[in-house]
Amino acid sequence: MKSSANSASSPNKEPSNGGKEPAIEIEARVRYSETDQMGVAHNKSYFEWFEIGRTEYCRQKKFPYKDIEQSGFFLVVAEAFCRYKKPLRYDDIILIRVVLEEITPKKAVFSYEILTKEDRTPAASGYTVHVVINAKGEVCALPAEILEKIRA
Repeated sequence: MKSSANSASSPNKEPSNGGKEPAIEIEARVRYSETDQMGVAHNKSYFEWFEIGRTEYCRQKKFPYKDIEQSGFFLVVAEAFCRYKKPLRYDDIILIRVVLEEITPKKAVFSYEILTKEDRTPAASGYTVHVVINAKGEVCALPAEILEKIRA
């Protein structure tokens, strides 16, 4: 089944930095609670790993997500996509690769790749599109100072 991304600029491809921001990579382990009865990672777990990677990406790039929220802004997920390539199993060590593909005052697009640590085989890839809202839940723009910090 082919994906049909709703956002015109959403990447529906392998994560790559294409000359943009460098990727960050973090290590994780498939936990028992993330698997089904057969010991295979459940499809929802990949989106949780995307979130772990995205949060760490922001932290490493010196714009922790909690700082954005404390400023009264939130990046809500408007679109999410994952292509599953290889099953992961309980206790596998994985690498979560994250790239900030696009950032505008009202939108951020992150791409992800989940790899096996042992041989760096791709297990999944995907992306999330985030829209900026304020505390009232209204779509708004990030202030220039926050946007500059993210782009730095």
